[in-house]
Formats: sequence, C-alpha cells, structure tokens
Amino acid sequence: MERIAMTPGGHAALVQELHHLKDVERRSVIEAIAEARAHGDLKENAEYHAAKERQSMIEGRIEELEAKLSLAEVIDITQHSGDRVIFGATVKLYDETSEEEVVYQIVGEDEANIAMGKISYTAPLARALIGKSTGDEVTFVSPGGKKNFEVLAVMYV
Repeated sequence: MERIAMTPGGHAALVQELHHLKDVERRSVIEAIAEARAHGDLKENAEYHAAKERQSMIEGRIEELEAKLSLAEVIDITQHSGDRVIFGATVKLYDETSEEEVVYQIVGEDEANIAMGKISYTAPLARALIGKSTGDEVTFVSPGGKKNFEVLAVMYV
C-alpha cells in the first residue's frame, strides 16, 4: 500500500474527525434508529430509512479515515530549512498575471483548502513548485490557462 503524506495538523484533524464520528455521531444515529423503530412499521418509516442511510455514511467514513490513518506518513517540516520547496512548505509567490503576491502551503489531499491557502501536493501548481527554489520562475497550465509565478520565499513553519 502507498503511504499517504500529511502534515501533523492534517493528521490531527483526521484523528479528531474519527473520534467525533465514533463517540458522537455513531451514538446519535443509534438513538435515532431506536426512536424510529418505536414508531412502528419499518417499511414505510422514512425516519428509520434516513437514520439507516446516515448510519451507513458514518460507518463508511469511519472505515475511510481508519484506512487513511493506518497509511499516514506524517511529515513535520518544522525541522527543515533552506529555500527548496518540499511537501509541507509554505511558499510566497508573485503571480505575474495578476501582479499580486500569494501564499500557499503544500499539504496532503485531505487538508487542501484553497480559501485557507492550502493546496494539495497533487495539484498542478504544487507539482510545478516542488523542487523549486527562491527566485525560480514557475509556469504551469491551470484550468484557466497558462500561469506564471516567481518564487519569492520558501518557509518551513
């Protein structure tokens, strides 16, 4: 099996979600099923069917999280230094198209959130950035067309 790269923060978030699903959501759905059963005929009981469907989704997500966590390779980049972009690095870029500075952290797939400046290491921009250094030019093709960036800084925080 292939390891799944993630930051310590991403790992902690998955562990927290798993505990929430097991300790809170699982219990809640069991109570909902019991309450729906008390209403009688299960064939035409929409509450029962909705609760069973929710239970199925919760159990599926628990299995998915347990699998990901068992394959997790937590990479703590706070011990790294230098100016080369690697997984976990925070990169300050100059967008030559918009003439703006942008900052992105390269993270695992489950951690990606563009609104928070976190891009997956599998994203086209991240793939283009990995291995680059401060001062390098980066060109990649996005869904919106060709984009050009200059690497202004690489930080390990």
